[in-house]
Amino acid sequence: MRLLITLAALYISVAMLQLSSGGVAPLDVLSGMALGFTSSQIGLLGSAHFVGFFVGCWWAPRLMGTVGHSRAYSVFTATGAMGLLAHTLTQDPTAWALLRVASGMCVAGCYTVIEAWLNTSVTNETRGRATGTYRVVDMGASIVAQLMIGVLEPAVYVSYNLLALLCCAALLPLALTRLPQPATTQASRLRPNLAWGRSPLAVAGVIVSGLTAAGFRMVGPLYGTEVGLRAEDVGLFLAAWVLGGALAQYPAGWAADKYDRRWVLIGFSVLSVVASAAMMIFQDTGQVGVMISAMFFGLSTFPIYSIATAHAHDFAEDHERAELSAALMFFYAVGAIASPLLGALLIERFGPAALFIFLGAGHVVLILFSVLRMRARPSAPTRTRYIYTPRTTFLIGRLLADRRTMRSGGRKPGRGEAEEDSIGG
Repeated sequence: MRLLITLAALYISVAMLQLSSGGVAPLDVLSGMALGFTSSQIGLLGSAHFVGFFVGCWWAPRLMGTVGHSRAYSVFTATGAMGLLAHTLTQDPTAWALLRVASGMCVAGCYTVIEAWLNTSVTNETRGRATGTYRVVDMGASIVAQLMIGVLEPAVYVSYNLLALLCCAALLPLALTRLPQPATTQASRLRPNLAWGRSPLAVAGVIVSGLTAAGFRMVGPLYGTEVGLRAEDVGLFLAAWVLGGALAQYPAGWAADKYDRRWVLIGFSVLSVVASAAMMIFQDTGQVGVMISAMFFGLSTFPIYSIATAHAHDFAEDHERAELSAALMFFYAVGAIASPLLGALLIERFGPAALFIFLGAGHVVLILFSVLRMRARPSAPTRTRYIYTPRTTFLIGRLLADRRTMRSGGRKPGRGEAEEDSIGG
């Protein structure tokens, strides 16, 4: 309990940040529709967010090393608040896309600072409780953020001002905390080839996860309104998706620890294809059918990122885990940047069902690639424990690396084993 009280400032900052950043994506979709933006212009906003997210993940550790954690956090918070407030100064979709780059940088930068601070504030004995609480706070605030859409009126100053105030409020706990500012640690190198070398299947899994999560989160509100949901129902629609993902974590972890992770990955991809079909089949059945389908879609798709990363870590040495996590996040961002624009273009040309044909097709490709990789080499003889991995920043691997090391029994593959694994599955 004393640990949680000590870290309360970090958790409150996470909650405030999630309430702000989690609300801007659906609000932008609804506002864009109210202002007459095309579907492709709305999709561009989502893609721009993840461009900013990628830049923020890369820049934040370097900025922390230059000006320190507190000042870096202030810079990113101010960037996000300015991006939110500037929405009301123009109605140009290209300008809004640039502002979403700023909001993406804010999210990535602030989470990087918080995760770095959290990592230096815990020990191996307290890491499990601290990271578990962190994930619960983050996901709980994400659900609340989606529900806020029911009370935020699109395309008005008050709505964006409220989100900007929440963004600024995220600065207060860290500014007032008595926690000592941590020493700057060396940023993880970004080596995408490391992830591909350890497991091409994990790379494919996180790319498809990025396609799916970004497509649903950024374009889902457009799909919802196209199939008849009212603006106030869009928040429930997105909250149902997040809740389904939360409910899936325990059974996904149990299955991933008990069975071959490649079969588990195939199983969840099959469920994701079925869920994509359900989104199309039940899109005309009214609010209840759409909400249940969204929850099933979250249950099927959310665990894929964590299962894929766990599979990659099965073939990694302990000293590689932080860099491996950063490399996997890079591939996730690649999928996330492409998906909103592509999904919106498909909806614009072929209708709302086209979004889930696109997402379902991604999982079909993942299933086929998984089968091919299973024929290429056997499963890892020793596995790490499944850990739900938030898709937050390149630094999350550093926060979870020691926990993976402890749970793998301190396994360090020998030189010959590491060289064999580098051709990867």
